[in-house]
Amino acid sequence: MWRRVSSLTQFVSPTKSSSILNQPAYTLKIWESFTTQLPNLEKGGISFKDRIPFITFVLGGPGSGKGTQCEKIVETFGFKHLSAGDLLRQEIASESEYGSMILNTIKDGRIVPSEVTIKLIQKEMESSDNKKFLIDGFPRCEENRVAFEQIIGAEPNIVLFFDCPAEEMVKRVLNRNQGRVDDNMDTIKKRLEVFEELNLPVVNYYAEKGKLHKICALGTEDEIFEQVWPVFAACKLIQ
Repeated sequence: MWRRVSSLTQFVSPTKSSSILNQPAYTLKIWESFTTQLPNLEKGGISFKDRIPFITFVLGGPGSGKGTQCEKIVETFGFKHLSAGDLLRQEIASESEYGSMILNTIKDGRIVPSEVTIKLIQKEMESSDNKKFLIDGFPRCEENRVAFEQIIGAEPNIVLFFDCPAEEMVKRVLNRNQGRVDDNMDTIKKRLEVFEELNLPVVNYYAEKGKLHKICALGTEDEIFEQVWPVFAACKLIQ
């Protein structure tokens, strides 16, 4: 069954861990209550009804253009797009007490506990008739990666990393004006710090396994997609 972790310090940067540990005990109880309300399965027990999933992780800092390129991948190759950020924001929009906890975590630039995000992703994967999944913005740290592979029982087939300079990402986020709670200067700086500290080890791990495809995220949308297209074409995934 889904296992509780002993500490939340694994999910956040060291500079933020002390503030989390000082939160009231009911915070952890809310997370536990939330995760028990979603389908529970044994490790590796996700049912794809005899479908073997083709999983692509899409990584990159905030404003690196992941979402735009995912739209193009969906249109060209027929993937199901699962944005970890969108799933969390949907829970926030539900105005549940769990959404409130997610909101406060994101505002602080911290990473939402792995089992919360994975269960949201798992629910969407199980309800889809597709077998090709783009998982956008996850895993965001090594603990996320390990938890996903253990719980879902699968590794990604492909990992895309959209490499973009920090100053360009800040400019894009501040200019997109999508009304998102995390689209402000203070939060974007925190998110970039967390990304560099926690996400890059994930990038390096998959690079060592030969699964990483590094994409230069500068240029027009079409120019960037010209780098993405051959990755999937080589896997014979053209619709």
